[in-house]
Amino acid sequence: MDVDLKRVEEAAKELYIRALKILPPDIKSGIAALARSETDATARTILGTMIRNIGVAEERDNLLCQDTGIPIYNVTIGRGVNLDGYALKQAIRTGCERATREYPLRSSVVHPVTRANEHSSCGRGIPVINIDFSDIEGSLAIEMIPKGSGSENSSWLKMAIPAEGVDAIKTFVVDCVLESGGKSCPPTIVGVGVGGTADLCVHLAKLAATRPLGSHCDDPEGAALEQALSAAVNQLGVGPQGLGGDATAFAVHVETAATHITMNPVAVNMQCHSARRARATFTAGGIEYGF
Repeated sequence: MDVDLKRVEEAAKELYIRALKILPPDIKSGIAALARSETDATARTILGTMIRNIGVAEERDNLLCQDTGIPIYNVTIGRGVNLDGYALKQAIRTGCERATREYPLRSSVVHPVTRANEHSSCGRGIPVINIDFSDIEGSLAIEMIPKGSGSENSSWLKMAIPAEGVDAIKTFVVDCVLESGGKSCPPTIVGVGVGGTADLCVHLAKLAATRPLGSHCDDPEGAALEQALSAAVNQLGVGPQGLGGDATAFAVHVETAATHITMNPVAVNMQCHSARRARATFTAGGIEYGF
């Protein structure tokens, strides 16, 4: 399958706008489920306000949150897909710029030293473009995630001591959730990376934080950690927006990788209650948009 890069550019533009305006069904269902089970009156009110905000954004074709975030594009290339990799990245960047300037969107991206804003949501190394491969024949998938600063500022890495074992992982995650408090706009998805190198571990935490609700780690040990940590985190009483209650997190998601015998890295990355994402899948039959 040959890929038309002008269509990729248009999709990159459309995905950014869609991700900012339409919350995925799993997240909407997740907030509704937390509202039904919440025992704290103030927390129930906050969750109700979140649900109303989602409805108003969709009714008025408006943004879910004023923070347009750091744009992240996850690209998965299937078998038999023919394209120019460099041109693909340039098409995605151009689409991101066009979304910001033509919609228009507030650009949240600045130079790290001068703080200069190009008003394009782009800059050195931004948008983040991750490329992976799959065994699906004739398919190109592009997922767009606008990562807001409230959740992204709630990121940590610890190079734990292997002798501390699983207890070190659990303690670190709980401590991070407590430290984050209301800054990450809970209820959150708590992404946890375990293993790999320092940079891979942080990347795993981001992948975990942006996975759909209801998904599980395909490593049985990681899945067991998800279950234990999800229960522990929701006993902390942080609650929606950090104001107390049961609904601190939708879930804890874990991703794992093999690591060195003398290392035990663990990373945490939060996703806020407005866990925005959008996906476009290219096949020979056309483009399908979804989540």
